[in-house]
Amino acid sequence: MAAIISDKFRIFNAKQFLESLSEGSSDTGSDRTRMYFFVGRPQAWNSYLEIYSANATAFTAGQFVYVSTDTNGSYTWANAPFKASIVAVYENSLILSSISPSTSSTPLPNSVVEGWNGASDTGAEARAGVYRFATEDTPPTPLDHQSEKFDVYDEIIAAKRITDSFARGVITRYDWNTLAAEPRFDMYKPDYTATTTGQIGKLALTNAASLATAKYYVINSNYEVFKCLYNGEFPGRTSPNPQYEPKTSPSAGQGTYNGNVFTEGGDLEVSNTAGYAWKYMYTIPTDDVLRFLSTNFLPINLPSESTRAAVQSAAIEGAVSVVLVEEVGAGLPNGTHYAPINGDGQLAGGTEAVVEIVVASNAIQSAKIVTEGAGYTYGSVNLADGVTVGGIKTGLFTTSALTTGRTGVSGTGALEVIIAPEGGHGADMESEFGAKRVMTNIRLTYAEGSGDFPVDNDFRRIGIIKDPYNYGTTDFATNDTRNGLFAVKIENATADYNADEEITQALSTGGTAKGTVVSWTLDSGSTTAGVLKYIQVPGLHAENGVVREFDSSAAVVGTSSLASGTVDQATTAVTLLGVSFTNGQGNPEIEANSGDVIYVENRRLITRAPDQIEDIKLVIEF
Repeated sequence: MAAIISDKFRIFNAKQFLESLSEGSSDTGSDRTRMYFFVGRPQAWNSYLEIYSANATAFTAGQFVYVSTDTNGSYTWANAPFKASIVAVYENSLILSSISPSTSSTPLPNSVVEGWNGASDTGAEARAGVYRFATEDTPPTPLDHQSEKFDVYDEIIAAKRITDSFARGVITRYDWNTLAAEPRFDMYKPDYTATTTGQIGKLALTNAASLATAKYYVINSNYEVFKCLYNGEFPGRTSPNPQYEPKTSPSAGQGTYNGNVFTEGGDLEVSNTAGYAWKYMYTIPTDDVLRFLSTNFLPINLPSESTRAAVQSAAIEGAVSVVLVEEVGAGLPNGTHYAPINGDGQLAGGTEAVVEIVVASNAIQSAKIVTEGAGYTYGSVNLADGVTVGGIKTGLFTTSALTTGRTGVSGTGALEVIIAPEGGHGADMESEFGAKRVMTNIRLTYAEGSGDFPVDNDFRRIGIIKDPYNYGTTDFATNDTRNGLFAVKIENATADYNADEEITQALSTGGTAKGTVVSWTLDSGSTTAGVLKYIQVPGLHAENGVVREFDSSAAVVGTSSLASGTVDQATTAVTLLGVSFTNGQGNPEIEANSGDVIYVENRRLITRAPDQIEDIKLVIEF
């Protein structure tokens, strides 16, 4: 069965995303969507290897591992098809680096892996399971399954609410450029198609096979966006590059602007000498230029923005702005003639459009719309005698009043009617420009959210969560920012904790709590007391298969810094650095695994600093 997922479907999804940010009866209601941009993954990217059926000899960090047996045979360290350095050892996995013989080397499932100390086998042995290659320069591709979602939540550092102030529909950016090598612009036509088996299509001037890939609009130096209504196409003519920059206030000698269309000559005329014609669409506000204009994309203004709203209010459903000359013809009567656009605009509810046709040397020299009309979904121009059929005028006439028929029209020629998009030019700019992408721009300012976003560590993952809950509840999160980390209030620390080091606590109930430090911030004026924020990940911090919570019973110890500090149980009913503490302990503000992770991107590290502001532009294609 022949079928497509049309661009309209993608555009619809992009529009729904934008509309969901503000629609609904209240901010806490189920009929509104709450989107949060999050950052996470403070620890470095390294390759991951699941192991199972391990023997009693442990693998050791700082040593090596290699495949000793797989379905292809047995190997020694020297000829093994997979070797790696061991960065860290956990209950059921190894964190690896320096993969060899090449970065594409992969241990086969169920192969046997062996420990190596640089001189001989260590005796450590296990079966290989899931393997994911990664380095700091090559983050792993996110996986779309439930386990990955749990991992994402475990590693969230903080999140910031996305409102309609932080999101826009965006389209490919095409700049005005006077360079001779600049490709010509296409003109708006609704029916560009590819030529394939069993189908003869219609390509744009730039050889684009669809309107979605055509280059039919431009942003100028004033951040004004124009759509090309005509680009010089005429039979036998090599269409010109644009000569003048389209502007609502052109300088002397630079074309004309009549409050609607910029033309390089006078009227919007299709001829062998006419230049480009551009329809003004909107001017990008300064704030949107700073937030959403990038090297590759330009934003579409919100519907409420004044320049867009003005164009939208003037749009005419089914108007005809351009009639192209497909064939100049021969044997036509010389002179200036007027003809109606035949089609449904002539029927009840429509307004008839009229084209002026200039004929010289018995061939068409130009075509110009003198009445745009309304209500057209199809149209054509009849070059026969002017007659009236069923109350509808057809053919060539001598005056724009369409009262006198012209006889003796028997020559050839053809005109193509270009009808405005649904609703008229500017009525639905997302659909008109094919805006199937949304850009979010999130600015992280220092320790945003009173400390929700730490500034003493980096992050390697960004994404969007839809409708997360507040921690420990089923209430939708609505705050501007949310902390994603556990925390303890430390006193009497013997040293500073290091970012990314493992911390442990011997629990009074038995067992050991483990975590990884994300942030250590000393209290003002203190060298021994502060807030310690951390993450807990099952793959890294489980003991006998269980991740144990920190409590207030014993010292929290850093494994590399050797810092040791006690939990300050007197810190209760107090909020510090975005964390609400009870008996010296604080929880994240986001309920684990609540809501839906609708976008995830793994990246190279992004470093933060106390005096640093990050503008993160995230483009989502639907």
